[in-house]
Amino acid sequence: MGALAFAGYLCLAALQLSSYSSSVGALSTIYYDKSCPQLEFLVRNAVKKAMLKDKTVPAALLRMHFHDCFIRGCDGSVLLNSTAKNSAEKDGPANISLHAFYVIDNAKKAIEAVCPGTVSCADILALAARDAVALSGGPTWEVPKGRLDGRVSKAIDTRQLPAPTFNLSQLQQSFSQRGLSLDDLVALSGGHTLGFAHCSSFQNRIHNFGGAIKVNDVDPTLSPSFAARLQSVCPAHNTVKNAGSNLDSTATLFDNAYYKMLLQGMSIFSSDQALLDSPRTKALVSKFAASKEAFEMAFVESMVKMGNLPGGQEIRLNCRVVR
Repeated sequence: MGALAFAGYLCLAALQLSSYSSSVGALSTIYYDKSCPQLEFLVRNAVKKAMLKDKTVPAALLRMHFHDCFIRGCDGSVLLNSTAKNSAEKDGPANISLHAFYVIDNAKKAIEAVCPGTVSCADILALAARDAVALSGGPTWEVPKGRLDGRVSKAIDTRQLPAPTFNLSQLQQSFSQRGLSLDDLVALSGGHTLGFAHCSSFQNRIHNFGGAIKVNDVDPTLSPSFAARLQSVCPAHNTVKNAGSNLDSTATLFDNAYYKMLLQGMSIFSSDQALLDSPRTKALVSKFAASKEAFEMAFVESMVKMGNLPGGQEIRLNCRVVR
């Protein structure tokens, strides 16, 4: 497919998805066109400034959006701070490594200066995740807007997030509970093209695999040389706090290298490897490995679909606290 045809497809997809989201979730791509026309520029500017200082920001924002949507819908609940009486989502075990919340704060501050009390933190996060992808060399798309911010955020609820140790059945159940399909699962897993994983999230694959007695027993689906590389940075009794591995060979570039590495036995998580466990998901992995354009099309569609998960009751003035 040529560049013009691909651009045409994205325009058509944006129109179709905008229509779908408007009718189902009361979201609209033109929601703030009159009330806050500067919105998208301000969010993009905040993301771009942060990226200049920290190359891990795009992965952080994309992951933050996923983790937000998968708990109570896309309601910005992941942004709320814990209080004396409540431990919030951001302090749940699965979210301890989330960072770059300041990017959303900076965008919100700039937006409040020109459009006070108008734009939800949930919408800012959805836009920031889109910009994180686009500014990392990935596709851009029209984000349907009009979300409201949630008032509830509980650390214990992060147990609902799909774990890196999940098998395909568990992943499918987690996604289907949120109205997302197997196709969405494979496409959204491609978000792992950005980012870094700590040793604890894949230790199960490189040491004592399957409860084996030998400490050096590894997951046989891993390439031996790749497994050895992971073991070198994550030894059995690792004491280095931030040790780990990039999720693919181009960790700051949004591309389809993740799928190519998966087919070569170089996946990081058990949940990544699980995508090869059914003919349907394996065929999609192969399709996306062969075509960056096919991956981007599917990713955009699934991102809009996930971003339509409902939730929220208000528009916060400060993304870290309820009104």
